[in-house]
Amino acid sequence: MAPPSTQPMGFFTDTTICIGCKACEVACKNWNQLPAENGGLTQLSGDSYDNTRRLDGIHWRHVKFIEQFKAPYEGRWLMMSDVCKHCVQAGCLEVCPTGAIIRTEFDTVVIQSDVCNGCRACIAACPFGVIDVNPVSGTAQKCTLCYDRMGVGLEPACAKACPTDSIQFGTVVELRGRAQKRVQQLKAQGVDAWLYGDDPNGPLGGLNSFYLLVDKPEVYGLPAHPQLPSRNLERSAVFSTAGAAVLGLLALVGLRKRRMDEIGSAGPGAGGSRGAGGTN
Repeated sequence: MAPPSTQPMGFFTDTTICIGCKACEVACKNWNQLPAENGGLTQLSGDSYDNTRRLDGIHWRHVKFIEQFKAPYEGRWLMMSDVCKHCVQAGCLEVCPTGAIIRTEFDTVVIQSDVCNGCRACIAACPFGVIDVNPVSGTAQKCTLCYDRMGVGLEPACAKACPTDSIQFGTVVELRGRAQKRVQQLKAQGVDAWLYGDDPNGPLGGLNSFYLLVDKPEVYGLPAHPQLPSRNLERSAVFSTAGAAVLGLLALVGLRKRRMDEIGSAGPGAGGSRGAGGTN
């Protein structure tokens, strides 16, 4: 058992060798003791072989099935094991009011259930739709990148269970180098492959869980340009200031109109009577 690393740790997911077996989903549920949905009585979604459907508070791993067929036997399957991205600049951490969401010594993002108050602010802040409330605990939950296993030098359960090494675990620096080599290998074979989330100068400062894709991110349900909630503050401040100025102007116009109406209702006779009284 290797000692735990102090370098940023993460996942590199090579979608080209994912076979959709869902071993990662099962391993994640088993290790983290996540409850079954509806007591295990799940209705088939009708969406290919994807009956998990999404990431949420009780599904921390989700294998996506994307069918691209023009006709029978004419097309391809795209499969991707999705998970929390453990963003270098995490929107969920930015908005959490209780400090329940922390960045660990492995540069991963973890929600402390015993501190979470269930306010759901993190759910709205995540650009990837990763977080949701676990109905059993009543708190927001998501992938921890198996923080407990990493703490004793073990590989996360999902990566350990993956039979094709589609999910690869290691230091982010090492994984980026490995991923670049894989992209070059695929391009040499004529495959239009590229990396999503590996650039530390990209959106959110890079993702500690990044992907090799062979189509646009939107095809996989990933945003092309994920943003932090704070990116909207400047624009919101401008709109708020402009709105306040407009309201202030309307208030002044209203007050002036009211004053003019009061003077008009008093009439010219009222001023003349006051003047006559003064001469007596």
